[in-house]
Amino acid sequence: MKTEFCLTEKKDHILTVRINRPERLNALHPPANAELGRVFDEFAADDDAWVAIVTGEGRGFSAGNDLRYQAEGGKREPTPRGFGGLTSRWDLTKPVIAAVNGVAMGGGFEIALACDLIIASDRAVFALPEPKVGLAALAGGLNRLPRQIGVKRALGMILTGRHVGAEEGKELGFVNDVVPHDQLMERTLDWAKQIIACSPLSVRASKDVVYRSVDVGLRESMEAKYESVQALVKSEDFVEGPKAFAEKRAPQWKGR
Repeated sequence: MKTEFCLTEKKDHILTVRINRPERLNALHPPANAELGRVFDEFAADDDAWVAIVTGEGRGFSAGNDLRYQAEGGKREPTPRGFGGLTSRWDLTKPVIAAVNGVAMGGGFEIALACDLIIASDRAVFALPEPKVGLAALAGGLNRLPRQIGVKRALGMILTGRHVGAEEGKELGFVNDVVPHDQLMERTLDWAKQIIACSPLSVRASKDVVYRSVDVGLRESMEAKYESVQALVKSEDFVEGPKAFAEKRAPQWKGR
């Protein structure tokens, strides 16, 4: 699909999406959110795309909501898939990795929190600074951050709007890996390749069960029926995995 506000590339089952508004530190306005929503709709529907990486062009990952656009008279429009096409997307079982190359503020941090892994450059900076300008992080930041790092740690960031560097983000628990800036995409691709070496249906079922289990009791989560698990059990890959192990060879995953 033709895009205006992001750059996309797909190779070896990995879709890379680069937010491309560097002149505004990749802050997003409604047209960009809508476009990213369509990009991730296509990713979800593409049987050949197994993992997505989202990053930013230029100095930043995303500075969040484009307040200048609003100040200049831009119209506010509904974003059914949420900020960056991700924060209100509840049905995506394919993994998405955030490669945070710089500033991830407000909505930009919320995009990263909506991803399954965060790989951060040593130049990355995270914050939910909305209270400093009379706003609130209502695209998932107030909901996801406490679930990922605990209430007290999350409120330490939320109530102050303070900036958190990559290493502290890893200590707090929302960053998976911190790497030298010039190695960010190489390391992120390495994580993605480790994922696609696994059965794609196993990965999707695993992600699905984890997220749907977080807010329910242990017994309820273990006794629940998951369509993703049923799809895995009925798949060709469910046979291929044990067969390849027995034959001492690499499995040939088909994703079906």
